[in-house]
Amino acid sequence: MDLDSKKILQTLNPRRVWIPIVIGLGIVLYLFFSDPNITVDQLTLIADAKTIPVLIALFVFLSRFGGYIYRIKVITDNAVSWSGSMYIIILWEFASAITPSVVGGTAVAVFILWKEKIPLGKALSYVMLTAIFDNLFFVIAAPITLLLGIDTIFPVALTEGHILENSLFYIFILSYILIATYTFFMAFALFINPRLVKWFLIKLTSVKWLRRWRHAAYERGTEMMTASEQIKGKTKSYWLKIILATIFVWSSRYLMLNSLIAAFTPVTAYEHLVIFGKQIILWVIMLISPTPGSSGTAEYFFPFFFSDILQQFTFIVNLLWRIFTYYPYLLLGAIFLPKWLRRVFFDQAEPAPKN
Repeated sequence: MDLDSKKILQTLNPRRVWIPIVIGLGIVLYLFFSDPNITVDQLTLIADAKTIPVLIALFVFLSRFGGYIYRIKVITDNAVSWSGSMYIIILWEFASAITPSVVGGTAVAVFILWKEKIPLGKALSYVMLTAIFDNLFFVIAAPITLLLGIDTIFPVALTEGHILENSLFYIFILSYILIATYTFFMAFALFINPRLVKWFLIKLTSVKWLRRWRHAAYERGTEMMTASEQIKGKTKSYWLKIILATIFVWSSRYLMLNSLIAAFTPVTAYEHLVIFGKQIILWVIMLISPTPGSSGTAEYFFPFFFSDILQQFTFIVNLLWRIFTYYPYLLLGAIFLPKWLRRVFFDQAEPAPKN
């Protein structure tokens, strides 16, 4: 993998936080001015929020953050300190927040682990492993949520005369197929037969109109073989901890919105399940967003899924949801990135390992 420090540091540039902020605020303003039911008075509805559910949402946010730190320590076999793990998660989330979801931040994540003194081959395997388990959560959880009933999971209409039920369903199906295909392909390469995958990529790019990507295919195949070697011989407890931690961090992410909605409107046990399911479907759609961190996409599609539950509270909860789940990492990344750069480039006596 080409870890061009200059390009990666350009990606991590704190100045890039303004791009998703402008996109997100642009969509929020569009929603505000295009919907006559949304007024300035609705912003005062935040005063109606119940204190305990809001505190639970904050607790869930912190728990999820702690869960991510614990998981990266487990994945790296405790090769990274707790402070190093915190930096990794903050900067990884920051990179995800300022790059398009559909593109991802694999190279950035590998670079961060590498600068934390994780050998390059292991860093690549850990990033691939994390991506596979995160995607598997969606691949497995999405069909389960559909068992709750498509009529309740997918919205029928957003505004009068604006029916998007079929469109959202097809967007979800397309996203799900792409994510599932990618995930199983990567899992096969990492756990079963990376050599066969490398052979397949090279053969595929032997076709005349794909030949320009042949060198890249060769490099990706080699990287998969290297990464596969790094995770051989892991214990059952290693895999169990990663699975449980993955379930915990993603469940925590979704339970935050459940708590925020409960702060404004009564929610039954069944409705909590429906809200949880709606978020999984929404997240699968967001994963193919071309905008940084799904900025704008998330805010735009939120009312499609939750306006029937939230009614007049939809707009304010939409804002709070993104404030809790997205903007903290833009802020934390901008604060901690200079400290991390100073730590890994100037404060360390010896250079990071190269392989």
